Amino acid sequence: MSWGNHSLLMEFVFLGYPSHPDLQILAFLGVSLVYTLVITGNILIVVAIQTEVRLHTPMYYFLGCLSRVEVCYTTVVVPHILANILQTEKTITLLGCAIQMIFFIGLGSADCFLLAVMAYDRYVAICHPLQYPLIMTSTLCVRLVVASVVVGLFLSAQLVAFIFSLPFCRARGIQHYFCDIPPVMHLVCAKSHIHEHSVLAAATMAIAVPFIFIATSYAFIVSAVLKIHSAAGRHRAFSTCSSHLMVVLLQYGCCAFMYLRPNSSYDPKHDKFISLVYTLGTPLLNPLIYTLRNNEMKGAIGRILIRNFLLQKNPSV
Repeated sequence: MSWGNHSLLMEFVFLGYPSHPDLQILAFLGVSLVYTLVITGNILIVVAIQTEVRLHTPMYYFLGCLSRVEVCYTTVVVPHILANILQTEKTITLLGCAIQMIFFIGLGSADCFLLAVMAYDRYVAICHPLQYPLIMTSTLCVRLVVASVVVGLFLSAQLVAFIFSLPFCRARGIQHYFCDIPPVMHLVCAKSHIHEHSVLAAATMAIAVPFIFIATSYAFIVSAVLKIHSAAGRHRAFSTCSSHLMVVLLQYGCCAFMYLRPNSSYDPKHDKFISLVYTLGTPLLNPLIYTLRNNEMKGAIGRILIRNFLLQKNPSV
């Protein structure tokens, strides 16, 4: 397919939105509410980590970066979803679709890589506690975060460039709410196992490889924790990992279901719902999981909310 002006201005039409006015209003209000909660929850985590000195550790630094990535990740698609709900013509240009996919897939991949980095941080903290301050330096932490984002966007750009170099059929209807790999690949006319395997290979790099790394890290962690003689010590060690493990299972479960499977198994009805889970559900649940199961984070956010409340009541304080 040529990337000339005519191709760049070619439009796709989203067919996944409700057509009834009442359903459109409900969808708009529901998505707006969840999006507001996602932004609020993740920003609270970022502010708490920046303002509380006791949270200036690698574990919380990575958590703050994860929250920042998830705010950007949802913002890539949700405002566009909200605009499309209210618009009569729910379209996007080919160039706009490609850009949306690059950032959505790239930041989603960065999310997966960051979860792997957080698993490595827990591995070093539990298996090599004496060397932890020497290994997890601030320089290494920054480099790991930058590498996660850069590699995620690089893999995404390569994958999207490959997909949009394929010929599309005359039908321009996308059975989805935004531009994602499975629905866009469904419009490709060149049905070939080579194309499908190329997409699966890229998805494996972004999903399966980090997950294997996380599983290996937790195997070493479990082995080290079981050697701790006191029950209190084992509980304390496991409690620092439980929130992260819950987020990993939620994130990787949805992503594996969507991307690590043949294109022929694409089902618009089920996949639209799953896409909302990893687009809005996991970014909403992550702050809840990390705050409800972490007393330090819960206390820090509580203090921020109390300070803001007192400042509003008495600005001179």
